[in-house]
Amino acid sequence: MGPALTRTALAEALGTMLLVATVVGSGIAAQRLSPGDAGLQLLENSLATGAVLVALVLALGPVSAAFNPLVTLAERAFGAITTRDAVVVVAAQLAGGAAGALLANVMFDVPAVELSTRDRSGGGLWLGEVVATFALLLVVFGVVRSGRASHVAYAVAGVITAMYWATSSTSFANPAVTAARTLSDTFAGIAPSSVPGFVLAQLAGAALAVGAVRLLYPDAAAVAGELAGTGRGDRRRPSSEGTP
Repeated sequence: MGPALTRTALAEALGTMLLVATVVGSGIAAQRLSPGDAGLQLLENSLATGAVLVALVLALGPVSAAFNPLVTLAERAFGAITTRDAVVVVAAQLAGGAAGALLANVMFDVPAVELSTRDRSGGGLWLGEVVATFALLLVVFGVVRSGRASHVAYAVAGVITAMYWATSSTSFANPAVTAARTLSDTFAGIAPSSVPGFVLAQLAGAALAVGAVRLLYPDAAAVAGELAGTGRGDRRRPSSEGTP
């Protein structure tokens, strides 16, 4: 693994770790600060998540700031990165997410690993995940296509914060975050048995978004290449290889 890929994997692991630590940690804090008020708890949780997304994407964007396997897989689908690099990045995101959940648990003096018992399943919730994931990827690639890639951090934070409230699932929209949240039996947790349905819904939303991006932006591969970031520029697939 070359130095560019090593930096990318480290940035993705650290970013996903801090993202999950914020999601889980702010959920625990919200439960303690606002007991019995689910609406206020969700508000506190969503604002913390949106705020940290802006900060992390701005800070780590020059290296790599997907923090989401679905964004990475979309980049691969558009031919912006190689299969090997996608596998490494997704593994880093999953590992970072798990570390973030453990970190949040320990910070708030709850068991480091405590599998969530919070069941989240049902057609409405899964549809919510499809919508949230579709919206996230469409916004990400659309903002880049508009020539405003420097605003991606704000767009991502905005759509995730909005989807917290606009969808029945409260917008997980990220398999790494979803898996990590099984490790904390707190406000932000999700039971392991609920994960497959969420992830399948997220994959469906991502597939729909990739299709929409291809239709809306004929130069989708170039857009994905720009999103991949300067830190990964030397690892993009040559244009002669085309898209898969």
